[in-house]
Amino acid sequence: MRKLCPFILAVVFVGVSGCAGNSLLVKSQLEQAQQQQVALGRQNQELQTRVAALDQDNKRLQSLLAQSQQRAEVLEQQLALVREQLASVTAQLARVQQEKEAAEQKSQALTASLQRQPVTFSPNSSLLSTLPQFSDPDLQVRRDGDVIRIAIPAERLFDGETAVVRPDGLSLLAQVASELARLYPRQRIAIEGHVDAEAPQTHLWRNPMHLSTAWAIAVYEAVLQQKILRSEQLFLVSHGQHHPLATIGGEAARRLNRRIELVIYPETVN
Repeated sequence: MRKLCPFILAVVFVGVSGCAGNSLLVKSQLEQAQQQQVALGRQNQELQTRVAALDQDNKRLQSLLAQSQQRAEVLEQQLALVREQLASVTAQLARVQQEKEAAEQKSQALTASLQRQPVTFSPNSSLLSTLPQFSDPDLQVRRDGDVIRIAIPAERLFDGETAVVRPDGLSLLAQVASELARLYPRQRIAIEGHVDAEAPQTHLWRNPMHLSTAWAIAVYEAVLQQKILRSEQLFLVSHGQHHPLATIGGEAARRLNRRIELVIYPETVN
């Protein structure tokens, strides 16, 4: 028994020593686990912060994308509108170009016709003692030496610098022609075109003289089609900008100078 006691004591010591070593190992592992847990917590916090930042960036990018799409839609609408306007202007340009060419052809044909068919005149100024009366305030009637002039503003007949008489302009010309036919059934009547000194606002007319000629031709054709005045009574004159009614600049003067004048002469035709 005495021999076993040292052995038992050694075993007990070893057991106690082993338990103590295991306890230190577990404590070390626990501390490492706690450190890893803390590190994982920090890493998780960092990841959450990055996720929140990425979420904000994503929302900002989505907002920018929506704004870009909205601007793209607006630009597309504006582009479609510009295309429509361009198509309309192109069509108008083509139409006015045709009117211009037709006016030139009519002018050439009319000039040739007047050269081939001379008209005999017989003076008769007694019929010009009475001035025509019109209720329209835009029509200006005045005596100029031995002739009578009736000025019609171009804006009452034409749109801008086109050379096509509007429907309301045709009605106005019919009223004037009826009064002239009543008072002067045989007088010679000139259709004069006048414009202002400014260059035409479009590229359809080479110069103011060209535009005034186109206006005179358009009124001549309109009056002929109404068959109120005799064709032998009518002839054309284009003055361009050389006979203004107002010499001081401004919109009022410009409107006054842009006109058609019907001029009644004392000469008569057979």
